[in-house]
Amino acid sequence: MSSNSRSVSKFVTNDIVALITSGGSGIGLMATQSLVVNGSKVYITKEKLDRVLERYSKDIPGEIVAIPADVTSKESIQKLIDEISSKESKLDSLINNAGISSVKQNTDQEDPKELQQELFHNTSKVSDWEDVMRTNMMQLFFVATASYPCSHHFPYNASKAAAIHLTKMLAHEIADSGAKIRVNNIAPGVFPSEMTANESDDKQKSSLDKEKYEGKVPAGCPGKDEDIAGAVLFTVSNQDLNGQSIVVDGGCVLATGSV
Repeated sequence: MSSNSRSVSKFVTNDIVALITSGGSGIGLMATQSLVVNGSKVYITKEKLDRVLERYSKDIPGEIVAIPADVTSKESIQKLIDEISSKESKLDSLINNAGISSVKQNTDQEDPKELQQELFHNTSKVSDWEDVMRTNMMQLFFVATASYPCSHHFPYNASKAAAIHLTKMLAHEIADSGAKIRVNNIAPGVFPSEMTANESDDKQKSSLDKEKYEGKVPAGCPGKDEDIAGAVLFTVSNQDLNGQSIVVDGGCVLATGSV
C-alpha cells in the first residue's frame, strides 16, 4: 500500500462493506485505498484486477475483493450484485466511479462554418454519445437501483438535466466562435400534452384536471398555453439572453427541491 494511502488512515471503517465500480485505477483506486487502510471490505470492478490485488491487498487491515463486471450491461450488473449478496448481509456504501471520456473536439475555430464542420461532420458520432452516456450516466442508475430498488422518472429527468448543461456548453462554444447565435433552453413543468394527458382532441390539444395539482405546486394548476407563449416570445425576442434555462413550471422546482 502506498504512503499516500497510509496518510488517510485516520478513520475506523472496519464495519463497512463497499462496492466501487472501476475501483482499481485512478480516483476509484484512491477511494478503494482510503477505505481498506481503515478496515473496510471493498468490492471493486475493473480490468487487470489481478494486478490490483497483487499490489494493494497486502498488509492492510481491510480487504479488497475483485469481481470482473461490465457496468453497462444490466445482466452483468445483476450478476455482480447477486455475487456480493451471496457473500454479504449488507452493502453499506456504493461508489459509482466508472466512467469514460469522449473524443476531444477542437473548438478553437473562429469561423462558424469551421466550428460546425468540426462539431457535426468531423468528430461527432452518435455511437460516441451513446457510449459515454451509457457508461457515465445510465450505469449510475442501474447499479444504484440493482443495489437498492426504487422508481421514478429517472431517465427522463436525467436527460433534461443533460439538456440544461448542453445548452450552456453550446452557447459558450458558439459565442466563442464569433457566430451571432444565441442558445437558450425553455424548461417547462407540467403542461397539458399527449405526454402528460395521454391523449389529445381533434384540435391536437390536451387537458389536465386542475384539482390534481392543487397543493402540489405553488401555482396550484398545470401550465397554460399563454404561459408557454410568454416564455417563447421572451426567449426569442430578448437579444441579451444567452446560455440560459427559462424555467416555466408554476414553482414545481421550489416544491420538489430539484434543479
